[in-house]
Amino acid sequence: MPSTPLDRLRLLEALTLAEQSIGLSDPNPRVGCVIGREDGTVLGRGWTQEAGGPHAEVMALRDARQHGHDLGGATAWVSLEPCAHQGRTPPCCDALIEARIGRVVVAAIDPFAGVAGQGLARLRAADIAVDVADDELRAAAWELNIGFFSRVVRGRPWVRVKSASSLDGRTALPDGQSQWITGDAARTDGHAWRRRASAVLTGIGTVLTDDPRLDVRRVPTRGQPLRAVLDSHLRLPASARLLATPGLLIYTCANPEDKATRALRDLGAVPVTMPATAGRPDLTAVLTDLAQRGVNELHVEAGARLSGAFINAGLCDELLLYLAPTLLGDGPGIATLSLPASLAAAHQLQWTDCSRLGADLRLRLRPEASNPREWNPGPV
Repeated sequence: MPSTPLDRLRLLEALTLAEQSIGLSDPNPRVGCVIGREDGTVLGRGWTQEAGGPHAEVMALRDARQHGHDLGGATAWVSLEPCAHQGRTPPCCDALIEARIGRVVVAAIDPFAGVAGQGLARLRAADIAVDVADDELRAAAWELNIGFFSRVVRGRPWVRVKSASSLDGRTALPDGQSQWITGDAARTDGHAWRRRASAVLTGIGTVLTDDPRLDVRRVPTRGQPLRAVLDSHLRLPASARLLATPGLLIYTCANPEDKATRALRDLGAVPVTMPATAGRPDLTAVLTDLAQRGVNELHVEAGARLSGAFINAGLCDELLLYLAPTLLGDGPGIATLSLPASLAAAHQLQWTDCSRLGADLRLRLRPEASNPREWNPGPV
């Protein structure tokens, strides 16, 4: 365990640097690295770039060398265990060894099978001292990469269901009017959460009602998430704004060779035929397919029926709710849920955050089953 205040300071800085990888590094994890001396001198900083680009450790080493620093005996503080496998880039632990780093302190172990303690083992075999952070810093590293860890450990993305509603839980008026229930600050924050996601998913009902774009517009981003729609019978109109940009994933139960499917392919979409559950694409199969496409965090912005389907199936890991100080009295709700047999059988959630955004509130809640502490390996 790191025992000095400097270790904690540098790891917190590495975690802050790792946030620069949001919207950039997927499907790779978000990682930051600080290289320095035990006297407090900082030699280099870096964070993971786009997939196929350099990782945080290599960026920090480059930064230090560009400033003419001698790295012999220095310490590298990294928010995640350096990789030990040859992927699109060489192993980061080898780069640290070649630089003659004397000590490496990491905030968390990487559960990916090609790493999973092997990076630390290789560093130790090269006579480099290795320390792993305490539980608090490890938890912070996991929160930053919760989607990556979900995909690696559970084989599916971290599913975040977002909704904006009035104080009495209404997402629109009975005639469908919903723009805008919440204010500008809440809508901008919603786009920041879209940027975090590898993919944004909605249902065909929302497409037919709102004609959304599902892209990131209100906050700066280096890339756009994948866009996906559940459309059992291919009702998506050719005029839909989602089709203006190629690559839309359409999860359907339709025959992959029928006329409607071919027409959507000609428009640049990617229809994906799924096994059906109750006449709709099976949600577990959809999540498995998204994980195979490298999706870490899935951001669901849908109507009450699809949002409720994720919750009822136990596939919602987090609720992201924006509440406006408004009472509508009638209209669709946040989610259509199965009726519990008793109060004790109701969906039980835990608060993780409550923040004010302008006149609105942002609430984040998780079911106990999505507690990432259960996936988090201890020190190696």
